[in-house]
Amino acid sequence: MSEIEIRAARFDSPESQRLVRAALTDLGQRYGGSGDDTPVDAVEFEPPGGAFLVAYLAGEPVGCGGWRSHGDAGETAELKRMYTSPVARGRGVARAVLVAVERSAREHGRKRLILECGDKQPEAIAMYTSAGYERIPNFGYYKDAPGCLSFGRTL
Repeated sequence: MSEIEIRAARFDSPESQRLVRAALTDLGQRYGGSGDDTPVDAVEFEPPGGAFLVAYLAGEPVGCGGWRSHGDAGETAELKRMYTSPVARGRGVARAVLVAVERSAREHGRKRLILECGDKQPEAIAMYTSAGYERIPNFGYYKDAPGCLSFGRTL
C-alpha cells in the first residue's frame, strides 16, 4: 500500500478545485442539487484563519479537507470539504486528512472542531464518531434542513 502524503494547498488551486468539484458531485448524487450550497470563500482557508489540505497516494491527489474559523472567539474551527476519491476509499485517506486538519487547527490555536454532515453519508458518520466526535446542536447553513447532523470534538 502506498504511503499517504498530506500537503497544504490553496483552496482555489486547480488540484484542490478538482477534488472539491468531485466532492460536490458526490454530495449532489446523494442529496440532489449542487451537493452543498454553503457559502465558501477561498480566503477562509488561508492561515491563520483556516487551512486546506490535499492527500496524495503515489503522487496522485485523492482526498482533501479543510478548516475555517467559526464564531467570534477564535477557538472553534469548522471542518469543510472532506472528500476521498472512490479509487482511494478504504485505504485510510479520510482518517489521515481528518488527523491533519485537526493538527492544523490545533496549531493555529483552535480548541474545538465542528462539522455538518448529512444522514446519507453513513461512512462519514461512522468515521467521525469513531474519531471521538459527538452530536451537537445543528448550526450553520443547513441547521434546519432535514437530515442535517452536526458533530463536534475538543482538540
